[in-house]
Amino acid sequence: MDFILSKSRRFPLRSGTTRAADTDRTLGSAVASAAVLSLSLLAPTAAHAVDGCLVLLCFAAPSWKSIPQCVPPIRQVLRDLARGKAFPTCGMSGTGNSARHAWARAPGYCPPQYTRVQETESGPIYTCDYTGAITVSIDGKPFTRTWWGKGGDTVTDFSPVAKSQLGSWDTKYDDDRAAWQRSRP
Repeated sequence: MDFILSKSRRFPLRSGTTRAADTDRTLGSAVASAAVLSLSLLAPTAAHAVDGCLVLLCFAAPSWKSIPQCVPPIRQVLRDLARGKAFPTCGMSGTGNSARHAWARAPGYCPPQYTRVQETESGPIYTCDYTGAITVSIDGKPFTRTWWGKGGDTVTDFSPVAKSQLGSWDTKYDDDRAAWQRSRP
């Protein structure tokens, strides 16, 4: 059997073709494969950026967990925040409408019902059940504050303005606070 050589490889010569035609096809294939491989290695991977405007709307909703379109982007934002990534922004939100993130710090920036105290020889150590909070403002006024944990758990404090506009909301924050107040001496 006749063979053609391409660089250091040997390819069998197909019947009915000339050595020149097979050499051209083989080299052309190798060049095309190399080009595709080079492009795939150099091409940036697709970013999974979260739409900041959708996130703003979801965090302002009565319960983002009950809105199927909100669950994936909110879960992604919480994963991103836990990994130290920046909170997304929304350029189209309009004046006075915004959302911002801050890390929880007990006892100063953690709701009392989620603040834990451990007494030590050198004094109390405060911890918060949540890692951070996302505050949404509508028309320049606080609307919601969603406390989140690294495991993806959240609880939302709805402002009086939000409660009057929404009519119904997830009451877990209020329920937890009422239980905490009843447990105090």
